[in-house]
Amino acid sequence: MRIKAVFAALVLALIPATAPAVASAAANPYERGPAPTAASVEASRGTFAVTQAAIPRQSNFGGGTIYTPTSNLTFGAVAISPGFTATQSSVAHFGPRLASYGFVVVTINTLSGWDDPDSRGRQLLAALDYAVRTNPRVDATRLAVMGHSMGGGGALRASVSRPALQASIPLAGWHTTKNWSTVGVPTLVLGGQNDPTAPNSQHSLPFYTSMTAAPDKAFLELRGGDHSDPRSDNVTVRKYTLSWLKRFVDDDLRYDQFLCPAPAPNTLISAYRDTCPHA
Repeated sequence: MRIKAVFAALVLALIPATAPAVASAAANPYERGPAPTAASVEASRGTFAVTQAAIPRQSNFGGGTIYTPTSNLTFGAVAISPGFTATQSSVAHFGPRLASYGFVVVTINTLSGWDDPDSRGRQLLAALDYAVRTNPRVDATRLAVMGHSMGGGGALRASVSRPALQASIPLAGWHTTKNWSTVGVPTLVLGGQNDPTAPNSQHSLPFYTSMTAAPDKAFLELRGGDHSDPRSDNVTVRKYTLSWLKRFVDDDLRYDQFLCPAPAPNTLISAYRDTCPHA
């Protein structure tokens, strides 16, 4: 009997240690995938298998490709626009990668390569609406936008038009509007240090500084980067775009460690500004 009593006491002693972990998992039903590591956030693929399907041209956006994790779960969705005169091929690498970490991703073609940023913003939202309407894996309450150059300007406009978005990531964003004080969406602005097309001093920095209503925001400048580098498939872009989407679309606090405290300038990042702490 004494042995049973001792065993019972040991079991009871262990319950407080394990209960918080169970409660934490139950508190966030949107976590997808294993706990991140320094290596995993820079890897080329996550743990989900991915399917893809072509989207035919629509009346309100130019079609594209939808990437879906192979799972019975639901996922947040991200729509991504290319820049001026470009097609979805310029941002295609984001599709399978982000989907493999637990997002439904739509890389879009625009109705015309000449479409201005505001048109691209409307098309990003149309692509999200298409994904919600046609893909049962999409959680309609957890949506985000990304875009390169004029597509980045489109992401900003989409954020103003639809404040219920969970995250926005303009990549070397270009827009004639410089004041985005009405953006109320957590926004990560990526720029290249040596961008001749959308210089940070005229675009990304004014965008970032003006976002006084954004609940969270960050500005990341790629050291030596040109106009194309913020949408390139490199480890810095991989790490911060994934972490931002995980943190704000999935409410996944496990990714806070990669965003806050803000990274100091290094061989890859020439400047970083942030509104830490996110939590």
